[in-house]
Parts: sequence; C-alpha cells; structure tokens
Amino acid sequence: MDHFNWLNFILMLVIVVAPSIILHEIAHGLSAFWLGDPTAKMQGRLTLNPIKHIDPIGSLLVPGLLFLAWYFKLTGSLMLFGWAKPVPVNFRNLRPQRLGMALVAVAGPLTNIALAFIFSRAYIWPPLRAYSEVCAWGVLLNLTLAVFNMVPLPPLDGSRVVTSMLPIKLAYYYNRLEGFGIIIIILLLNLGMFRLLSPIIEQVGLWIGVQL
Repeated sequence: MDHFNWLNFILMLVIVVAPSIILHEIAHGLSAFWLGDPTAKMQGRLTLNPIKHIDPIGSLLVPGLLFLAWYFKLTGSLMLFGWAKPVPVNFRNLRPQRLGMALVAVAGPLTNIALAFIFSRAYIWPPLRAYSEVCAWGVLLNLTLAVFNMVPLPPLDGSRVVTSMLPIKLAYYYNRLEGFGIIIIILLLNLGMFRLLSPIIEQVGLWIGVQL
C-alpha cells in the first residue's frame, strides 16, 4: 500500500483503539465495584495499563492477521476485529443482583457512546484539524463498539441484559450459547452483520449529534 498513512494508523491505535477498548472494560469493572463486586479491583484490572487488558489471541493474533491479509491484498477491504481480556465480574456479589448485571453490562457501551461524543467534538476543534481523520475514526469505532456489544448474543454485553430479564431456568439455557458465541459472531460478521447494524449505528450517532 504505497499511500498507506502509517502515522495516522499508529495514532488511531494509540489514541482511539486502545483507550476505547480499555475504558470499555474498566467501565464494567468500576460499575461492578460500585455495585458490590471487588473482583476486578482485586485482580488489578481497574487500570489504564494496556498490558493488563491484552488477550493474546483477541488483541494481537486475530486483528494482526486481518490487517496483514488486507495489507498484502488478500482481502478487498480492511475489517479489524478483536477483543480485550474481559474484566472479571462475579455477578453473585452484585446488589441488586439481576438489575446489577444489566447495569454492569450497559456501562461499557455507554462509555463508548460518551467517547464517540468526545471524539466528535475534537473533530471540529480547530487545533486538532490536522487529525480530523483520526477523530472521525474515534467516532465511528466507538459507536460501532457500543452497538455491536449490545447484540444479544453471549458473550456480548447485550446478552447480559437479556439474561437479567429472563427467568432463571431459561437464562441458564440461553447462556449455554456462550461456548459457541465467538464462532457464531465470526460467522455473522462474514455474512454481513455490520450491514444490518449500520442503520442503528447511524441512528445512535444522530442521538448524540453526529452525522456519519
């Protein structure tokens, strides 16, 4: 890629991708802590240190292979997909327990929506005009993370909200999908899942005053 802008790409990773994913996870851990579960705090996960949040497969191997496949023209478009190491939460410690599960789940996506708003303001701030492309990526990435994570499929955050509302026995069977969740998600992504989510992402953007 002769015209690939490495500076913008590195800035995007450092300023947009890493903080967006890390703050998403910290939001889960902090909300759980406030609701009575100290697990994440005890394991040192309420930190901005990216090393604590790296999943070797989800944070390095998968997105790295996807980038290389695009860079060497093995795929037509760049679609990075990955995940951080989930912040541990013991839902039994939450008070109230079932409502607490839903509140902890939505804390991550709500954080991404807040970050999307911040990046949208930075996008139009004159001193950052030279980095408007990076800020635009910040808006799009965070809106996408917010909507994608609310898909009601285990282990995504939306499934925790569904679990909190289901009868206990039905929730047990529903959560057994988690063992196949990543496989199902990858399959759906290859079938054009983001095309279905795009109108929702655009609508959330409009709610916070962003025209995508």
